[in-house]
Amino acid sequence: MTPSLTSARRIVVKIGSALIVDSATATPREAWLTTIAADISALRATGADVVVVSSGAIALARRALGLTRRTLRLEEKQAAAAVGQIRLAGAWQMALAGHGLNAAQLLLTLEDTEDRRRYLNARATLGTLLDLGCIPVINENDTVATAEIRFGDNDRLAARVAEMIQADVLVLLSDIDGLYTADPRRDPAAQHLPLVEHVTEEIMAMGGEPPPGYSSGGMRTKLIAARIATGAGCAMAIALGDRAHPLAALRDGARCTWFAAEGEGRSARKRWIAGSLSPLGSLTVDAGAVRALAAGRSLLPAGVKAVEGRFLRGDPVSIRDPEGHELARGLSAYDAEDAGRIAGHRSAEIETLLGWRGRDEIIHRDDLVVL
Repeated sequence: MTPSLTSARRIVVKIGSALIVDSATATPREAWLTTIAADISALRATGADVVVVSSGAIALARRALGLTRRTLRLEEKQAAAAVGQIRLAGAWQMALAGHGLNAAQLLLTLEDTEDRRRYLNARATLGTLLDLGCIPVINENDTVATAEIRFGDNDRLAARVAEMIQADVLVLLSDIDGLYTADPRRDPAAQHLPLVEHVTEEIMAMGGEPPPGYSSGGMRTKLIAARIATGAGCAMAIALGDRAHPLAALRDGARCTWFAAEGEGRSARKRWIAGSLSPLGSLTVDAGAVRALAAGRSLLPAGVKAVEGRFLRGDPVSIRDPEGHELARGLSAYDAEDAGRIAGHRSAEIETLLGWRGRDEIIHRDDLVVL
């Protein structure tokens, strides 16, 4: 069955800068915000929880600060975010208050979702806000995030939030009505895909370059978001946002691309591992290990052919097949240096190689998620 908004009890809606900000005046598009606030109110009236992931802070401040270049330095983005966040929060508060709803602002960094303790704290805060009937409005905390710890786009942040709160549906409102086999602006033969059941490598190859203007995402980041969300058991839609009442239109069957949910049986901890956006290293494994992982087994040192990156015991790492395709993620039982020493060896040799006895597995199956 094709997913829908009708039966969803918890919904995350991501809205890009181009929809929030009038490019001619660099001010909030208040009339459009009023219509989506009405849509959110209608969803709340059905008993659904709604979380908004909203871009627009930097775009709202660029002109006022004289930062009109296409590319800004990190410190300029941080300064613009400090000014723009006030304006963005005010725009949302005004729009939602018109329907009797309380807006709540949360600013997250990549580290807030990758560190297990901070992840749980953020999840608890969001849960409490939803219990209190608020509409959380989330953005990346650009004022403090450095280049190394940034999402860089709100598509993936939205997917991580959807995974965090166990949302039923993630909606990415865009300037296009879904995924096409090619860029329809360049290829008139491109075909629209109404439903994607699995986000395969072929589907990922359909992602293109980010569009010009304020946007920092593009179709590629939306497909990465789809992998995160659907793997956590959350359906996702890419839908046209540049219309009045875009969520009502989606609910009523407007053309979009739905991505079917997968991975419903995963535990909360495994959803967190699978959704990790910044693995600190990678392990390349042989064909035998590929078969073992597919069968639900742990990753043993003998199956590892190469170790890359700088990671410590307990850090998330990517597991890749001999062709370099990512097939799993997990928490390493060894740091990178020790993993490199035992790679390709039998578990019985670990004590001789390291001088101490560790776990038999480089990644235990309880700490591993096949993608």
